[in-house]
Amino acid sequence: STLRHFSLSPTSKKERETMSLDYKNPQHFVPTRAAGAAALEAFTPNMGKNYADGRNFDRGAGQHRDVSMLSPYLRRRLVLEKDVVATALRTHGAESAEKFVQEVIWRGYFKGWLERRPIIWDLFKQGLNRDLAALDRDRSLRRAVEAAEAGQTGLDYFDSWVEELVDTGYLHNHARMWFASIWIFSLELPWRLGADFFFRHLVDGDPASNTLGWRWVAGLHTRGKPYHAQAWNIAKFTNNRFSPRPADLAEIVEGLNGEESDGLPSVSPLRTPEVPIPRRPTILLITEEDCRPEDFEVSGLNLIGCATLASSHLRSPRAVSPLVKEFEHGALADAALRSNLDRTELRAGLPADLAAWASHIGATQIATPFIPTGPLRDWVLQAQSALDEAGIALVEWRRDWDEAIWPYATAGFFKVKKKIPAILHSIGLA
Repeated sequence: STLRHFSLSPTSKKERETMSLDYKNPQHFVPTRAAGAAALEAFTPNMGKNYADGRNFDRGAGQHRDVSMLSPYLRRRLVLEKDVVATALRTHGAESAEKFVQEVIWRGYFKGWLERRPIIWDLFKQGLNRDLAALDRDRSLRRAVEAAEAGQTGLDYFDSWVEELVDTGYLHNHARMWFASIWIFSLELPWRLGADFFFRHLVDGDPASNTLGWRWVAGLHTRGKPYHAQAWNIAKFTNNRFSPRPADLAEIVEGLNGEESDGLPSVSPLRTPEVPIPRRPTILLITEEDCRPEDFEVSGLNLIGCATLASSHLRSPRAVSPLVKEFEHGALADAALRSNLDRTELRAGLPADLAAWASHIGATQIATPFIPTGPLRDWVLQAQSALDEAGIALVEWRRDWDEAIWPYATAGFFKVKKKIPAILHSIGLA
């Protein structure tokens, strides 16, 4: 069959209802909307002063009580940023919830920043391919990277973070910053290989947050301001679980802005998605970019089917963690169950097969929540010519949260921060 790269196994309603969604993750990330709502409710009392005072402390695997750990759910929009911010404001008020709200909006800023500069994602992919080629050629580099990825550097704090990341699919945000800084400036390893290691293992891995977070540490996002991991800071914010020797860490760090001597690219206009046409035979396509299709106007569409598209394997040329794939599978299954439609499970293989499959079942329109810049967007762009040739429109819905934040994501976060009151007002939260 020409559709060999898709898993074309229709799932009946009865099969979906009996499908096990148990997820054996040490951090208890159960990939359902209900589990995300429960996690949100549990953390709500801590969104104010407790978060502001404790958010920088990395207490270790299973002890992250001062941060919400909602990121795997926010990443796939099983929980919505808008709902999280509304909960924080309602429970704690604007002043006490200010830091928590800013951090949630920072995620939207990064998404919008990359959407406005998609060339940065292309440059990352090109650089990663060069780094992987160098890894094949350079035995010394390969040994150093393998030791770092195996948690065998001899730096107990770094090796502990590797173990937590690989075993649980999660790291505290402060640990992510320390890890990236040590990888780049102390171990002197290529930053893109470190970003790729994170992206392959983080259950909440996001192309914007991950790529731009590593660029920020490297001094490429905010030029000339790299992040410096220091022994005293690690000791303080791990409550002395670790006591790094200053001599093991880079004494002076300099940004890698020499890698991109031309500076940052200019800002692109936001892409305006086409909207669905009610009469056309339509497939509802669910991806891990947004697992809440029920939030959109689907009742007026001529739906002839529903499909989930597994794509987490596209994150890297290297093997992606089973934890990431399992969470994606569970989240997609949960979303399809809530859609109350018989579904077909698809896996992103040959891009042209999407048009062949849609034509086979008689669809002339594929409707999906917005797919932003990243590996799945790349795949969809490769599928576009075959869709056009088959007369199949790919249409998207974009959320008001993104519409409110992304226009301001043109420079540093400070510009967005100044606009937070206006952003919240525009979406009915102030």
